[in-house]
Amino acid sequence: MNRRDFIALTGIAAVTLPSVSWGAPLDYHAGMIPARLAKGETLFLDFKASWCSTCAAQSRVLDALKAANPAYEREITFINIDWDEHGEGPLVKQMNIPRRSTLVVLKGDQELGRIVAGTAKKEIKALMDLALNAATA
Repeated sequence: MNRRDFIALTGIAAVTLPSVSWGAPLDYHAGMIPARLAKGETLFLDFKASWCSTCAAQSRVLDALKAANPAYEREITFINIDWDEHGEGPLVKQMNIPRRSTLVVLKGDQELGRIVAGTAKKEIKALMDLALNAATA
């Protein structure tokens, strides 16, 4: 491949491949939480279901808070955990997650905070601020 073809193909790929959003929540898969904690990341786990109205209310608050303070997405790793897929799995059992609509903050080997079925902006902001402080400490 010559240089001109390489440049053309890279340009096409840059335009056609989906862009990566660094602050977008990640979808959970087995093994990702210990690996990310080992890297020193602060994790914000969102146990949710697409049909759950409480989860939807939490998501609206989370999105509004992230929009108001970009540091949340820059410093915290948000992980969505699909309740329908993982609600009976080992992570839920190990962490003693009682139900969907549970939000949990982890850093290192510690759980720093948890909200179960809470939708109040003040309560969720306090949990996100806790995560942000842990991430920047």
